[in-house]
Amino acid sequence: MILIHPPVAKPSEPPAGIARLSGALTSHGIDHAAIDANLEALLFFRDRTHDQSLIKYGKWTARSLHNISNNFKSVKDINTYKNIDRYKRAVIDLNHAIEVRGNNGASPGITSYRHKELSPLKSADLLKAAEYPDVNPYFPYFSRRLTRLIHDCDPRFVGFSLNYLTQALSTFAMTGFLRQRFPYLQIIIGGGLVTSWMRNPDWHNPFKGLIDYLVAGPGEKQLLDILGVRHVEDTHTVPDYTSFPLHEYLSPGIVLPYSASSGCYWSNCSFCPEKAENNPYVPFRADHVISDLNVLNAASGPHLIHLVDNAINASLLKKLSGHSVNTPWYGFVRISELLSDPDFCMDLRKSGCIMLKLGLESGDQRVLDALQKGIEVSTASRVLKTLKKTGISAYVYLIFGTPAETEREAEKTLDFVIAHNREIDFLNVAMFNMPVSGPDVSKYKTRKFYDGDLTLYTDFEHPAAWSRKKVRYFLDNKFKRNKAVSCILRRDPPFFTSNHAPFFVMKRKLRVF
Repeated sequence: MILIHPPVAKPSEPPAGIARLSGALTSHGIDHAAIDANLEALLFFRDRTHDQSLIKYGKWTARSLHNISNNFKSVKDINTYKNIDRYKRAVIDLNHAIEVRGNNGASPGITSYRHKELSPLKSADLLKAAEYPDVNPYFPYFSRRLTRLIHDCDPRFVGFSLNYLTQALSTFAMTGFLRQRFPYLQIIIGGGLVTSWMRNPDWHNPFKGLIDYLVAGPGEKQLLDILGVRHVEDTHTVPDYTSFPLHEYLSPGIVLPYSASSGCYWSNCSFCPEKAENNPYVPFRADHVISDLNVLNAASGPHLIHLVDNAINASLLKKLSGHSVNTPWYGFVRISELLSDPDFCMDLRKSGCIMLKLGLESGDQRVLDALQKGIEVSTASRVLKTLKKTGISAYVYLIFGTPAETEREAEKTLDFVIAHNREIDFLNVAMFNMPVSGPDVSKYKTRKFYDGDLTLYTDFEHPAAWSRKKVRYFLDNKFKRNKAVSCILRRDPPFFTSNHAPFFVMKRKLRVF
């Protein structure tokens, strides 16, 4: 069995999903290989950027190609994170050096993948990518790598973890190559994006004949079933990261992602994909999580742990607050009264917590109530102030253009950010996208947002005529131009965003490595 994490995703840490699957296979004695093709393809480009024909594109291209090795080193050096401008120069030049390697309409990047003609939202285009894998810019890498792997491992199954739209075209190109070169292999594809496709009530599998198994939701038990392996339903396994080159990732130290649950324990927010897809919430026991973190710390010596749950539940937060993880950590949490308790947050800080990601979405109470967020604006204010006092950084997420919002409510969100600009370390500002299969979508007049049978979102007629054009104008000309807001936005690491944000606070709060 071969497990593959395909390009393109953020190359700052190993893939949590593949590591969890690898742990399940290891615990059942199944021979397998786990490959981070996303990282390997990036390194392949890094080592082959001395193509003089690219110099014709200008001085920036020449400089970025010439400095690519130095920029790799800079992104892996904690000293770079002492200056946001130095960091931005390194990652922007690095991204450009990868972009110019694109061909045949494809534009790869360190965290993105775009194509002029093919869309990951169209099954026909994905099938075309599979039919002509040799035009994919990563073909020189994966054609050799996969051939060598198949010959060395002689597998019966190859599995891909497809989580993001940026991975889709390359995943299908690799799948097509395997189908053409090794037709006897059985191909399995799972992951977050596949789950979203399959949970759409209008889903009809367009990939029969190319893909043998499509897997929705957590894949450990389903994978073992496909392999014909007997297993105990509630067996807990530790993620296995031993197959990954942990020192090669684009972070200044080893980062280990860890999922303590699947789904979301709240799952009440209107228009949330978790609710729209009816994904069940399945947490691991808190004592198992602590045990896993101890094992991973001892085995890999990480410099940072990334808890990748949709939201860390209160039970686990309380367990973490009473236990020293011995490694800095961060993750996504819901805003709650628990986080307004200074003593509790101080215990979290002592446990190693250096940053929390908070889905505030809006600074207006009426909007929050309409979205069923279960959040009080007053509580959010207290939480931000408490986190600041206890030394935990806040990465705040906002969404503009929801059905309940007008420009008046958007102004209140701006006012909230201005009032808390000293407590908000980082901001993620996004425009609202309505899930195509959400339970509330029937309340609105909708129209196609993106053309494609695999699209996950739909455009809608805003009840107060707060159109996307107006929302975008407000964001670009008022919200982002406010001095207090722009100061926060300038701190956000380009491309890597929240994955690299902890390193900008770690340098002054914890050990330098």
